[in-house]
Amino acid sequence: MARVARRIAAGAAYGGGGIGLLGAAAVGLLLAEVQLAKRSVSGGTAPMPPAPDGMYGTVYAPEAPARFVVLGDSTAVGQGVRRAGQTPGALLASGLAAVAERPVELRVVAECGARSDDLSRQVSLALQDAARVPDVCVIMIGANDVTHRVPPTESVRCLAAAVRRLRTAGAEVVVGTCPDLGTIEPVYQPLRFLARRVSRQLAAAQTIVAVGQGGRTVSLGDLLGPEFAANPRELFGPDNYHPSAEGYATAAMAVLPTLCAALGLWPDADLLDVGRHEGMLPVAEAAAEAAREAGTEVAGVRGPWVLLKHRRRRRLPPPVEAEATAASEVHRGA
Repeated sequence: MARVARRIAAGAAYGGGGIGLLGAAAVGLLLAEVQLAKRSVSGGTAPMPPAPDGMYGTVYAPEAPARFVVLGDSTAVGQGVRRAGQTPGALLASGLAAVAERPVELRVVAECGARSDDLSRQVSLALQDAARVPDVCVIMIGANDVTHRVPPTESVRCLAAAVRRLRTAGAEVVVGTCPDLGTIEPVYQPLRFLARRVSRQLAAAQTIVAVGQGGRTVSLGDLLGPEFAANPRELFGPDNYHPSAEGYATAAMAVLPTLCAALGLWPDADLLDVGRHEGMLPVAEAAAEAAREAGTEVAGVRGPWVLLKHRRRRRLPPPVEAEATAASEVHRGA
């Protein structure tokens, strides 16, 4: 996997576009299976939550809030839940406010159905006010690139450009890498294996380019895979494709420590714990390892070496939805 991920990242950096993850026939079958899975329950639709944009942590001392922006696709939006407080943005904003003991202003510019080539537009929205550059951004992207057969080099090139623009503007960036499409319940073997392979290879390549631009990554695919397999009814939403509220909370708990570490709020943020199998690895090896193991963080470029960390998950405080100031009728299009 490390070799393939390295080739994809190199192709993205040097303009290659012909590196594929699977043969065209296999990808076509995979796409058909995924579309069938999306239609298998509730007509392939999932509810859209109200926009969670607004202020969180207003109980803390009045001071300038931390500005937090979420970019990406339907997973970043929180499609599949019905309450703003159940979305990843609201969960992470609440958790960040509790750790920082400071208000957090959340803005979600993610779009359902987005692929990595939409990140340029989303970054422009995030940076449109030069006086209000985000302190930290979370990007969750990749599943639609796989299902729409976007060349992986193009996908990671777009992600690298987005991370670079945000970092140049002064924002910290955390990327939740491509989820494991092999966890979609109606996708059967052997396509389940192929879906997992494609997802992990893209996730590893995303890690290489995101960390190379100064961001941090958290593996979401391997995090949710075993838990979805063990609890599909609890962790999948009503369309059997998007996560449920419990599934989003599981992902948010994995991302929160890295989000806090990016802002210097986590104790011993970048110290290594050998008892948790943390260490310094070449970036491609770390990316491959992260794609295989639940909630693994990769950060901190030091030449060709990076930090591989397994942070302890922190239970999220319940978000106070009344703090979100956006109108509850605002929905994002599919």
